[in-house]
Amino acid sequence: MKLGAFSVSLSVKNLEASEQFYHKLGFTSFGGDKSQNWLILKNGDTIIGLFQDMFPDNILTFNPGWNSDAENLDDYTDVRDLQKDLKAMGIIFTSEADPDGSGPASFTIVDPDGNAILVDQHRT
Repeated sequence: MKLGAFSVSLSVKNLEASEQFYHKLGFTSFGGDKSQNWLILKNGDTIIGLFQDMFPDNILTFNPGWNSDAENLDDYTDVRDLQKDLKAMGIIFTSEADPDGSGPASFTIVDPDGNAILVDQHRT
């Protein structure tokens, strides 16, 4: 099962303060849009997303089809195939991708401790 690039999506109260804090830890801006209250920061292969007023809790995020530089991978597992395999294992979903769709899609699940996991494929 190939989940793709991994990041932690942090729900922050103050985007600017969080950005400054993580810059002090060596993270640099990698993407995002401050006017929309979100930024992606990177330190080596470590990626964090800062999201102000977008969701209530932190989320573990996987991006099928991407490496840690948001570059397309030749060999990856489509989000719909991941969803199908996880459903067959009894995983319960809080949101689902259209199983008959194609291109970008996502689903969310929750681990036994209540941590949200987003599998978000951006590939077309």
